[in-house]
Amino acid sequence: MQNPPLISVLMPVYNCEKYILEAVESILQQTYTHFEFLIIDDCSTDSTVEQIKSIQDDRIQLILKPKNTGITESLNYGLRIAKGKYIARMDGDDISLPTRFEKQVAFLEANEDVVVCGTSFKILGSGLYIAVPETNDEIKVGMLQECKIGHPTVMMRSSFLNEHQLSYNASMEPAEDYDLWVRMIHLGKFYNLQEPLLKYRVHQNQVSNQRNQNQVEKALQIKCNMLKYLDKDIYENEMKAYSAVLSNYRKATFSDFEEFIRFKKKMVQHNSKKVYFDESLFVAFLNNLEINFFNFYFKCRSAFNWSVLLHYIKINNKVYCHLKFRDRVKLIVKCIIFYKVK
Repeated sequence: MQNPPLISVLMPVYNCEKYILEAVESILQQTYTHFEFLIIDDCSTDSTVEQIKSIQDDRIQLILKPKNTGITESLNYGLRIAKGKYIARMDGDDISLPTRFEKQVAFLEANEDVVVCGTSFKILGSGLYIAVPETNDEIKVGMLQECKIGHPTVMMRSSFLNEHQLSYNASMEPAEDYDLWVRMIHLGKFYNLQEPLLKYRVHQNQVSNQRNQNQVEKALQIKCNMLKYLDKDIYENEMKAYSAVLSNYRKATFSDFEEFIRFKKKMVQHNSKKVYFDESLFVAFLNNLEINFFNFYFKCRSAFNWSVLLHYIKINNKVYCHLKFRDRVKLIVKCIIFYKVK
């Protein structure tokens, strides 16, 4: 293998004996071959290590951690020792398609302003295709809703990480990747190839399944933090209202919605000055949050009463969306008769 390699493949592993051989082989069979393969085991207690050792390939560097310290520490250690111009992420239970590296390298070599290149992907065993936004502007606004970069699909520039002293934050596990992308996209451009170049495996032993509630909470924190690039002085009540409408509008209160409408106006004004987010995409995103709550609260709720009608009258002139005449009549009638869904 030439030295130094163009790509450092970074794959942390822990107890993935069922899938590890298939995952490793999918990397070794890449059409682009100029890479080092850093496999960092976090003290597996099954046969994961033995299976990796059974594979003979000079590109593999198996690193055995003396103590189980978690995926973030493994990832950051890999970033520190990587020699490649690019860091390609991979997990021990997924499958990279043969041309993944070839196509990502070609794109990054031709687009020097892009610092992270992901891809769309498929869910193993289901045929489900996961579409991801393509351009930097689409990805950035999309990050306000959910993580729009598939972690094991990523290839990123080592020089960018080093220049800005970027690494994974252990306090954000199990959403450490989402947190890193938000910090990186603040400084550089992202892109998602639209061809599915990875098969993603969903199973019960995944960290994301085992710590789902914690991941939801961390992800919500990350989304809120992203808006602070527009305005550092976001008040607690504003963030609470935004979080309520964003995370579960069916449980948000009318007071949350009123505060959200004020907050939305404030954020749009800040963005028009800084143009951190694409203006049309940002407004469309916030409008969509408003529409979701508005339609549920005034059209699809399970019980109606006079207070709901008063809320509509109060907010009607302050919102982007409005009820059609027929829906307004329905709302009035349902509120008068205190209608309940049976």
